[in-house]
Amino acid sequence: MKSALRLAVVRDYRAEGWPSMDLCADQLLARLPSEIAAEDVAPPFRRMFDRLPFLKRAGFNADRLLNRHVWLPGAVRRAARRADFVHVVDHSYAHVVTAVPPGRAGVYCHDLDAFRSVLEPEKEPRPWWFRCLARRTLDGLKRAAVVFHNSGETGRQLLAAGLVPAERLVHAPLGVAPEFTPESPPGCTTEFPPEAGKSMALPVAVARPYLLHVGNNIPRKRLDVLLDVFAAVRERLPELRLVQVGGPWPPHLAGRLDRLKITPFVTQVRGLSREQLAALYRRAAAVLVTSEAEGFGLPVIEALACGAAVVASDLPTLREAGGAAVNYCPVADLPTWSEVVYRVLTDPTFPPSRDSRLSHAARFSWAEHVRTVATTYLRLAGRSP
Repeated sequence: MKSALRLAVVRDYRAEGWPSMDLCADQLLARLPSEIAAEDVAPPFRRMFDRLPFLKRAGFNADRLLNRHVWLPGAVRRAARRADFVHVVDHSYAHVVTAVPPGRAGVYCHDLDAFRSVLEPEKEPRPWWFRCLARRTLDGLKRAAVVFHNSGETGRQLLAAGLVPAERLVHAPLGVAPEFTPESPPGCTTEFPPEAGKSMALPVAVARPYLLHVGNNIPRKRLDVLLDVFAAVRERLPELRLVQVGGPWPPHLAGRLDRLKITPFVTQVRGLSREQLAALYRRAAAVLVTSEAEGFGLPVIEALACGAAVVASDLPTLREAGGAAVNYCPVADLPTWSEVVYRVLTDPTFPPSRDSRLSHAARFSWAEHVRTVATTYLRLAGRSP
């Protein structure tokens, strides 16, 4: 009887606060078949400069650099000695591939954003040291024996840029976690105040109706568009509120909130459990995805799985995720966005039906994602899956 294939799974440091990357690692480790014995490569995040109060955010970023590029490769090298293959969950950690013997590492590529300063320096100018780190990470991606990608569009971009040959690419779409369902779990309520004996599912007491956005504050998420759209729609629907999950607001967006005079009507939350996030999706009047670039669009399928109406930027990747179950708007086209969101909120026949949203979301399965990843490594090892 053959022994199980040994797979070391390199996850993001949880201290960095990337819940979608934590989700990818958690789902993979929980669902791998018995033919594969997994090791969770998750060394502790060492804090040095972050402890110095006068450095603030710069100290944490310095610690991120040290943990990622100095200490993590050593941990991966040790794990590789115990494993047949190493799987890197996040392409921005692909530099650790250089710590693994050739032909024994795979990387999951979510988008090309981490490499933009190298691939398109005119569009994303960065300091020389940042470009050096990005180039090192890109070199690791190129050396991987297999590169998984979340959407057909991401795969096409990898090919068009000449980064990975077609024979080393594997399409493995993301899935919907079991917490994201159209019905609240037993014992929870989304009403305020909660009934006696019931637990509170929502993390914030926000009045309905509200728009919901889920995502961090990096520029490509276009939170400026989100705020402008909310302000415009709220002029017609003054009872409307906005909930943003991610943040925090950078100074230019905090100033925009004040200029638009919407600060009292906007709530921002972070650090939610998947159960809490699902409760927000279920209760939302609509979920907005205003990005100008995405690798896939996990909030799209999670929102649809909860039965929520979704309005998203008209990007190839978001159309792959949302299909005919989503309303689309041109990127940053404020008049169109404002009108479409207003119609979604006021005309029940305008957005795709709830049944179509749920049936579309059901196509995305973490079980299928893990099956694709597991089958690929078994084949690389010369074993029949």
